Amino acid sequence: PPSYHKMNLALGQGARRLHVSAAFNAKAKVSMSRFEPSNYVSYEKLNENVNIVRKRLNRPLTLSEKIVYGHLDDPVGQDIARGHTYLRLRPDRVAMQDATAQMAMLQFISSGLPCVAVPSTIHCDHLIEAQIGGAKDLARAKDINAEVYNFLASAGAKYGVGFWKPGSGIIHQIILENYAYPGVLLIGTDSHTPNGGGLGSICIGVGGADAVDVMAGIPWELKCPKVIGVKLTGKLSGWTSPKDVILKVAGILTVKGGTGAIVEYHGPGVDSISCTGMATICNMGAEIGATTSVFPYNHRMKTYLEKTGRGDIAALADDYADLLVPDPGCEYDSIVEINLDELKPHINGPFTPDLAHPMADIGATAAKNGWPLEVKVGLIGSCTNSSYEDMGRSASVAKQALDKGLKCKAAFTITPGSEQIRATIERDGYSKILGDVGGMVLANACGPCIGQWDRRDVKKGEKNTIVTSYNRNFTARNDANPATHAFVASPEIVTALAIAGTLDFNPEVDYLTAANGEKFKLEPPSADELPKLDFDPGQDTYQHPPAEGGSKLRVDVSPTSTRLQLLEPFDKWAGGDLEDLQVLIKVKGKCTTDHISAAGPWLKFRGHLDNISNNMLIGAVNIENDGVNKIKNQLTGEYGGVPDVARHYKANGLSWVVVGDDNYGEGSSREHAALEPRHLGGRCIIVKSFARIHETNLKKQGMLPMTFQNPADYDKIRPDDKISIKGLATFTPGKVIVKHSDGSKDDFQLNHTFNETQIEWFQAGSALNRMKELQ
Repeated sequence: PPSYHKMNLALGQGARRLHVSAAFNAKAKVSMSRFEPSNYVSYEKLNENVNIVRKRLNRPLTLSEKIVYGHLDDPVGQDIARGHTYLRLRPDRVAMQDATAQMAMLQFISSGLPCVAVPSTIHCDHLIEAQIGGAKDLARAKDINAEVYNFLASAGAKYGVGFWKPGSGIIHQIILENYAYPGVLLIGTDSHTPNGGGLGSICIGVGGADAVDVMAGIPWELKCPKVIGVKLTGKLSGWTSPKDVILKVAGILTVKGGTGAIVEYHGPGVDSISCTGMATICNMGAEIGATTSVFPYNHRMKTYLEKTGRGDIAALADDYADLLVPDPGCEYDSIVEINLDELKPHINGPFTPDLAHPMADIGATAAKNGWPLEVKVGLIGSCTNSSYEDMGRSASVAKQALDKGLKCKAAFTITPGSEQIRATIERDGYSKILGDVGGMVLANACGPCIGQWDRRDVKKGEKNTIVTSYNRNFTARNDANPATHAFVASPEIVTALAIAGTLDFNPEVDYLTAANGEKFKLEPPSADELPKLDFDPGQDTYQHPPAEGGSKLRVDVSPTSTRLQLLEPFDKWAGGDLEDLQVLIKVKGKCTTDHISAAGPWLKFRGHLDNISNNMLIGAVNIENDGVNKIKNQLTGEYGGVPDVARHYKANGLSWVVVGDDNYGEGSSREHAALEPRHLGGRCIIVKSFARIHETNLKKQGMLPMTFQNPADYDKIRPDDKISIKGLATFTPGKVIVKHSDGSKDDFQLNHTFNETQIEWFQAGSALNRMKELQ
């Protein structure tokens, strides 16, 4: 037959043909990672789906559209409209960090399924408190968290999930080193999952319930993202770093400017950024509310794949290079242009990651606003900036100071992103330089970036300044001190500021004084993007799920544990409208998931819903009195903490509602911020606007997230009101009746974004309840 004849021509004759045919097959089968040799990269399928969709839409596609639409459950029938329709997707893999994995695995256990349907991993990085240094802090964490680590390790083994032990590193670095690759669709239970976009992946942060869907083999829902194009021209040089690109973008787009959109970087400037630098930019894209961010496949990614032992994936990606970049002529919903030749080093803060200042201006701005100029602590590392290149550039600054007899004036900490980075920077001398200049190397973990920091140099309430190379700087996030002014910059700028000890030092123009009294200027940092020798993998910290499966294994949760608690299903919708809900709290201003469910010392309860619920909304500002965790109990007339009043209402059969402001629930993906209100008797959250992940998390748990049709109606609600929501039977909840304590009434319209599937979650009491109904 003609097709056979064509294949003959393509493959040649006889022995050569056998050899080429084997090569064809070998190329067709490349493992997704060395840990899952029998799961393969599937560019062929991706390409096939992209071609179907491109033909249907009859237009060129952006890169993010190709990867997202290429993973559609039904590429032929799926309704696709950017910003409007819900897509049903089939992600390639799931990753969970230990603070969110506890609840995700508890939900998976209660689903009754025997094994995960896609490759999945758990990463132990959130529960290690920075106190006295890497090795001792790690040993302490292993001891304190033994019960949780054992639960995660045994649940991983039973259900087929790979387990990265404490000390292995931060989830996003491990993913970049091992699991991300161009064109993969990965979901992770952490808001900084987009880090993988630096390797041409679409990596999206989600709540645990979303991860459970994917692990259960159910299509995953995502509102079809808009696409924001960021066109980069020129070249990075001098003190300007990849971090400055995202600090600048955050200043332009603000903390909610990326909501509902994927940010897609393109243009001639892309090639001047290293692969890990691109990851930094994508990582902090979480701070503008973006669904994720992504860069097109290029030679910098290829080099990184080869250096991390994945040359076979790089070779395959080369074969499909056209698939892994945007189509010529594709259209973005909006475009931001940045000329890297003109971009200057930036520093963002305090209290919000989108308050951007060029380094040249920060001194004057700080003086004008009364922000403390003395830098108390400089902290480098975190999932955003802990690559080999970041550590090298910081060491290059530190070495110049050491050569002139200087050490850091501020305290200085270094967090390696992974065991591989720790071992490699130790081998190559960077750790010694950073230690000699006054730095303390912390454990390979999140540490102070998420509030895991036993800080003792200032008292709570003492006004002070810290600078970090992290991604978030919300009030009290790093050290639980609301008076700490936290600023975010690149690791090399943080190192320079730690050496100078003052916020108004601009290394591009200002001089330092050497030990011998002479003035000198720091040269711009320079360092290798990747080690000249291979990476040193350090200690082996990975636990494979057993080859024979986990059906015989047990996962035990003690009924008396304070750290873990098996989940009870939430109650189903009773079938009527929600009448006379008590306003629990009317929240004033910024309310992130840190305000709703604080991290830091509370992380230890992330596997115990009842205990973690004692932190519900304790950071939110009550509009009635500008107080925190102080609300009036309308049944007793006394003031109490938010969780205590909520528990009292629940015990007395009184359901309640929270009223909030703009971008409610921004920040971390922690679904505890949705589970806790549901657990304590909440029914509805009414706000001006939501952050994406939090809105979905609320829907998953059977809550009713609603927005004011007219944001000014927020002002009509009083802290002691009763609220009724009408129209739930037809799920056209829109009309709201507000009863004031003086007997008067108000009514106005609310909007919701529920689709048919999500309505079923609400009616069943939660997405998990609905999953069980369908089994």
